[in-house]
Amino acid sequence: MSANSFDARSTLQVGDESYEIFRLDKVEGSARLPYSLKVLLENLLRTEDGANITADHIRALGGWDSQAQPAQEIQFTPARVIMQDFTGVPCVVDLATMREAVKELGGDPNKINPLSPAEMVIDHSVIADKFGTPDAFKQNVDLEYGRNRERYQFLRWGQTAFDDFKVVPPGTGIVHQVNIEHLARVVMTRDGKAYPDTLVGTDSHTTMVNGLGVLGWGVGGIEAEAAMLGQPVSMLIPRVVGFKLTGELKPGTTATDLVLTITEMLRKHGVVGKFVEFYGEGVAATSLANRATIGNMSPEFGSTAAIFPIDDETLNYMRLTGRSDQQVALVEAYAKEQGLWLDPQAEPDFSEKLELDLSTVVPSIAGPKRPQDRIVLADAKAQFSQDVRNYVKDGGDVDEASKESFPASDSPAISNGAPSHPVEVTAADGTTYTLDHGAVTVAAITSCTNTSNPYVMVAAALVAKKAVEKGLTRKPWVKTTLAPGSKVVTDYFEKAGLTPYLDKVGFNLVGYGCTTCIGNSGPLPDEVSQAVNEHDLAVTSVLSGNRNFEGRINPDVKMNYLASPPLVVAYALAGSMKVDITREALGYDQDNNPVFLKDIWPSEAEVNDVVANAIGEDMFSKSYADVFAGDAQWQALPIPTGDTFEWDSESTYVRKPPYFEGMGMEPAPVEDISGARVLAKLGDSVTTDHISPAGAIKADTPAGKYLTEHGIERRDFNSYGSRRGNHEVMIRGTFANIRLRNQIAPGTEGGYTRDFTQADGPVSFIYDASRNYIEQGIPLVVLAGKEYGSGSSRDWAAKGTALLGVKAVIAESYERIHRSNLIGMGVLPLQFPEGHTAESLGLTGEETFSVSGVTELNDGTTPRTVKVTTDKGVEFDAVVRIDTPGEADYYRNGGILQYVLRSLIRK
Repeated sequence: MSANSFDARSTLQVGDESYEIFRLDKVEGSARLPYSLKVLLENLLRTEDGANITADHIRALGGWDSQAQPAQEIQFTPARVIMQDFTGVPCVVDLATMREAVKELGGDPNKINPLSPAEMVIDHSVIADKFGTPDAFKQNVDLEYGRNRERYQFLRWGQTAFDDFKVVPPGTGIVHQVNIEHLARVVMTRDGKAYPDTLVGTDSHTTMVNGLGVLGWGVGGIEAEAAMLGQPVSMLIPRVVGFKLTGELKPGTTATDLVLTITEMLRKHGVVGKFVEFYGEGVAATSLANRATIGNMSPEFGSTAAIFPIDDETLNYMRLTGRSDQQVALVEAYAKEQGLWLDPQAEPDFSEKLELDLSTVVPSIAGPKRPQDRIVLADAKAQFSQDVRNYVKDGGDVDEASKESFPASDSPAISNGAPSHPVEVTAADGTTYTLDHGAVTVAAITSCTNTSNPYVMVAAALVAKKAVEKGLTRKPWVKTTLAPGSKVVTDYFEKAGLTPYLDKVGFNLVGYGCTTCIGNSGPLPDEVSQAVNEHDLAVTSVLSGNRNFEGRINPDVKMNYLASPPLVVAYALAGSMKVDITREALGYDQDNNPVFLKDIWPSEAEVNDVVANAIGEDMFSKSYADVFAGDAQWQALPIPTGDTFEWDSESTYVRKPPYFEGMGMEPAPVEDISGARVLAKLGDSVTTDHISPAGAIKADTPAGKYLTEHGIERRDFNSYGSRRGNHEVMIRGTFANIRLRNQIAPGTEGGYTRDFTQADGPVSFIYDASRNYIEQGIPLVVLAGKEYGSGSSRDWAAKGTALLGVKAVIAESYERIHRSNLIGMGVLPLQFPEGHTAESLGLTGEETFSVSGVTELNDGTTPRTVKVTTDKGVEFDAVVRIDTPGEADYYRNGGILQYVLRSLIRK
């Protein structure tokens, strides 16, 4: 029960139903707050307990100073938690392990249950192994079940063993699309109360639901587990960036073009740790699908959230997607009663403001390795010619003949001065073709970002239709895949008669899930892979996703470009980034006439006509009628019974982790760090993709050797993501990304370091070196540059770091989620003094480090800085990035899970 200090408890009548609400207008200053802070204010009013959440916290939020730097800590209690299976499996593993730990400490294991509704969508396990054939979907699903049987049995057990935990089985859709189409309530109802739907999710793109006016963001799995177990999320009241939209998009531009423009603008502005909120007349002109696309990319700009207020467009989308009349009426009534309804003329109080005239957006792509590196489509060929030089051994070796103008049918030879290394390739069917730098080897319509948007999906299908009618198809070296975010997409393709055209161009359905965007692109055809690796070709991928970091998409592909679905189809037809698809022919028709992009690009009216006539509420109602039941394969999985899980000692997928071994009811005192060695010295923009195990497992790596030793054939290795429930595999894959460059092991790429437990510090696998350090009782540190830990909210980036023996990270700056996750695993995040870097301090990574002053935490306070010294005489005061008292409690307990476990036992 809320303490209700502001007498905010009231009643809202909607039709025949009556709901308890907490009125925002009872708090002075609430009317001027941005939408997102109003949602936080309601959260505090409803959960005020006089201890963790007090009247002073509520007054501080009501009196928010938009220009002040964040300093006031609040406790945010999300209404629910959402997970995908890669990050969700470790959550359930940890919950199962916590049950045993509670039992060992004399408590009741049934206390370990989600206290907030928790939903998981299994969407990250399907791999696009098979493509370009009518039965690709069935083959990939069968392979998925074969590889993941142990994991799926474990998750089915969790669905039965834990209360308030639901699982959407494989082959249904992508978590964020399922969330906006079905799971999101917009306004929650529970125990007679109505309140804003809020959430945290174990995927950074949880922010997609911000497009519906639902406040939520991605957190690490460890923080999500705590939220499930009733722990509030400790946070500082953020700065809120107002992003004003005016005008309308011009015909020919897409939501993808818009979101890449916004991503570039906000990355340049700097929004890490801030909320972004869209307002103005342009919001009303922005479709819900486009809002969701923008919200989805929040992690790419670096913001915590990127939210839109509720309006008629929100209600229309809820009706379209099959929400009940009562739910829609409740959302409208609640939003209007609480001042959460969009006023296009309003100018709320914001910390900072930006503005974009939608009519200025132009067709764009982004790459070759970061989503914020936007390229105007008309400049893409010229930009590629410059960028490719960073990916070939001799960037100055240019084939002079390639400077001439070749017909588009010979697109691999067109380079416009770019490095060229043409290679003759014989395909499996005996035909031959030429492969060169810039060849598009992967063209994937994939990812929640765009497959939830019917306008860009229909545009892609219409491009395919017009291409087929002109006699065009994909180039033979292009792996083409279609992986929608829900079954509704294929339903409306079928109804519109567009599926056959996609199939003929090669975009057959490969699965309903997150495939290429997370590295589940599957292998390239053997002859393409062989040519790429033997001749070190800088080939490319084009995908409709949100992430294109190095080494993420496919191990054979060096350069990756984000593009709208229709442009993905266009590049599959062109076959190379050396083709200027805005000016040069994509191919030739039956009469040998050149076919240009403008010849097959659909008009806005054509797209809108298909969307209006092919998509209806019945499709959503049918697709989600029994969404948690699963197919026959899911239902046939045998599962163990009982409150605690029966661990299989032979399993290579699910193993009991060591987090609680030897844990007592009282935490040991925090200690200073002495005699530490550097495990890795890293540069700027090291992402969680570089740190966390992801993608394919290679046989000659520590993880591959572990699986081989346990009798697993190489063909059955599966991906790191699918084995996240096995800490032994994951430790071995931490810092093992093939593009990681550890500066203390120069000349190497991948999971290598120098092992200073041996004479002269030979180069070694990071995992092998860490075992030697741990055996000798030597703590480890990581040195890093700016934006350390940017990217997805990967809990294993922190878990793996901790289990490798790393006690502290010293970086120039951090991305929000990873810094929080490090604390959650008992790793101390430190920051170099302002204006200093590892280089400016003369640090090479060969030093021995000591950190003193950490013990001040034992006195209940958090030091602002600690003293770092090395055996080479370097000394500096590092900033302690434990930002809130709640984070300090987690660190004192050795981690967030240990803190929660002790708290639950004491209750």
